[in-house]
Amino acid sequence: MTAASTLPVVALTLGDPAGIGPELIAKLLSRPETTSLANVVLIGDRWLWEAGQRVAKVHIDVHPVTSLAEVRDRPSSALPAFLAVDTIDPAQVTAGQAGAVGGRAVLSVLNMCMDAALAGDVDAICFAPLNKHAMKLGGLAHEDELHHFAEYLGVTGYFCEFNTLGELWTARISSHIPLKDAPRYLNVERIEQASELIYRSLLANGVVAPKVAIAAFNPHGGDGGMCGREEIDIIEPAVRALQARTLPTDAPFHGPFPADTIFLKAQAGEYQAIVTMYHDQGQIAIKLLGFSRGVTVQGGLPVPITTPAHGTAYDIAGRGSADAGATWQAFQIACRMGTAHRLQTISA
Repeated sequence: MTAASTLPVVALTLGDPAGIGPELIAKLLSRPETTSLANVVLIGDRWLWEAGQRVAKVHIDVHPVTSLAEVRDRPSSALPAFLAVDTIDPAQVTAGQAGAVGGRAVLSVLNMCMDAALAGDVDAICFAPLNKHAMKLGGLAHEDELHHFAEYLGVTGYFCEFNTLGELWTARISSHIPLKDAPRYLNVERIEQASELIYRSLLANGVVAPKVAIAAFNPHGGDGGMCGREEIDIIEPAVRALQARTLPTDAPFHGPFPADTIFLKAQAGEYQAIVTMYHDQGQIAIKLLGFSRGVTVQGGLPVPITTPAHGTAYDIAGRGSADAGATWQAFQIACRMGTAHRLQTISA
């Protein structure tokens, strides 16, 4: 066993080639502590990696590898491993513009990472920001990357996106759909599944005895049915069912709480997770609380996958001013969850 093999293998990608991803990864890997947390392997086009370093004004020594399978058993993880691929030419990229070729390149690299995860060569994936429009132009057949991941990895159970900010995590019952369709996704089963999934994911992230708050759907929590009956007919029964599965004196699931006050409870430290009923109910609050530190975790997949919650920031691509704070947070979560994933795999 080598020193490198004791750490989780975390795969990094450069994200959309026209965005700030290459710069963010260069800034991340310029932090000396990154290689003490994981056996890091970066997958990307060599020219794009060099461009990211130039924009970030850093130079990172790397250990070249020819496959992801050789990363775990390399003699040392003191340097990030680098797997060079050829997915896109420099002439095909215009900084700050979404393009089909860039979207295909992103999908190609992510699929390589998932293949390695399925083969047991990678314990977690952390990808730099991507652009859904570019990916759809490039062949993405789903509403978002999470659904692509789930199909590619053969997921048949419940999955959803988590957004995190420091010690606070959020899940949602519906995601990238028109708001008018959100009520169709609201049911007892989805609320139970989302609540249990975020609870288990917090445990995998090292949180001891997390508590989960569940949001109402209507204004003022429905006002006893005056503003809607979803709380009475759907959400309250789901909470009771969740509580019935735990000891009454230590039930970690509570609610429903009105959406305009639920984040105050979490901010006060009463809860470590919030289950919201639709996308913006949680996203607006999380991004106001700390846009530059937010992380998206792809929940319910057989391998941990994380990314900064912000986008590709096309407006500042190439300027060197991108804040790598959220990328650092996403990487740390990938390391913690990758460690738990690896230990679970070894003990299975």
